[in-house]
Amino acid sequence: MTHDELVANLGTIAHSGSGEFLRALASAKQEKDKAELSLIGQFGVGFYAAFMIADRVRVRTRSYAEQSGWEWESEGTGTFTITPVEEALPRGTEVILHLKEDAKDFASPWRVKEIVRRYSSFVPYPIRLGADGEVINDQKPIWVEPKNQVTEEQYIRFYQHLAHHPEEKPLWHLHMAADSPIQFRAVVYCPPTNLENLGFARLDHGLNLCAKRVLVQSDCKDLMPEYLRFLRGLVDSEDLPLNVSRETLQDNSVIRKIRSSLVKGVLDRLDHLAQDDADKFSLFYDQFGRTLKEGLVVDHANKERIAKLLRFPSSKSDDPKVRVSFDEYIARMSAGQERIYYLGGADLSSIAKSPNLEIFRRKGLEVLYLTDPIDEFALTSLRNYQGKELTSIDSADLDLPETATTSASDIKTDDSPAKESGFSRVLDLFRAALGNRVSEVRESKRLTDSHAASSTPKGA
Repeated sequence: MTHDELVANLGTIAHSGSGEFLRALASAKQEKDKAELSLIGQFGVGFYAAFMIADRVRVRTRSYAEQSGWEWESEGTGTFTITPVEEALPRGTEVILHLKEDAKDFASPWRVKEIVRRYSSFVPYPIRLGADGEVINDQKPIWVEPKNQVTEEQYIRFYQHLAHHPEEKPLWHLHMAADSPIQFRAVVYCPPTNLENLGFARLDHGLNLCAKRVLVQSDCKDLMPEYLRFLRGLVDSEDLPLNVSRETLQDNSVIRKIRSSLVKGVLDRLDHLAQDDADKFSLFYDQFGRTLKEGLVVDHANKERIAKLLRFPSSKSDDPKVRVSFDEYIARMSAGQERIYYLGGADLSSIAKSPNLEIFRRKGLEVLYLTDPIDEFALTSLRNYQGKELTSIDSADLDLPETATTSASDIKTDDSPAKESGFSRVLDLFRAALGNRVSEVRESKRLTDSHAASSTPKGA
């Protein structure tokens, strides 16, 4: 830089360029054809951040247009000096930080490497360290490459770089490139293990946000909904308008469009995985099925797609590893059946012993078993799937369809009163014994072997 360029570029805060910037902004607004004016770098904040760890900063520089160089020096107090350099300086710029006593660790090679690899790993210019010129930002930005040119080994190595786990391999990955309505590229990974299942705290969001390969925000919560917080990866866009801190987005509509595309891409990937690789999908569901169910409650726009991915044990199999999708259940429904039946409980063993299942076994009606505490809450939020109402079989007002194994006279509900017989006296005795601990005692038409069963009142 020349003397005048030093004053203009490094003295912005010292002589306050606010007025000039505002005038430029007003001019840009008047000229519709001009690109949006970026705030980044307008006030020299990036350079002056050096004074957070340095009590004195020197800049030695020589422009191609001059034979001699200049040295700019400041203690960050709002003033600076510029003096000519007598000895010959090579063309270019050298920045020297005189670190504060409590910031000496920033001079250690490992700390410099950590910072550069975290924030500038993918900058397209080499950053070298030490006398040997070791390049420390050598991680290849694979998201900018066409998918067919990236090998599986490169995907794994990139995941290990992001996860800081040199041995772990992702369960699956998604490589996206979008040009409309927002231009962005992304690589998203599913880790092999859900740490929440192991008793760890709720996972932080794992997607990093970049603008033109420079890290803007780690673990960006706005890129994915909560029920997909377990995903790891990186999203890079050149369409992001950022403020001076590079941490807060000025226009959240951009992020909302990116988020919508990412969610669609992830659900598409899971749908294909469920169809093409059932074993891998089962591994995914074991780890993240519970987290995925949260989407039924919070993501109304995609809850039908999320429901398509859910799997439950059912009365059709005694093997707890055999799980059924809603689509498989509907394909096996009896003629005339208009509901998807389910029953919740603490575990499969206790559910299988429920007296409420007896009439369903007799009629050959399949029942889904819900053992996860979130299941009933999630299905209550879903309410129906493909036009079929989701119904708990312990509901007091349950109607059962006629099946090939039963006659019309067997299709009765609990609403039919007990016949005037000696059984009425039995009901009176139960009512007297139970009192207000139950809302009603009545004859059941569901039981085939058990003497009594409880049911859930309508609306409870």
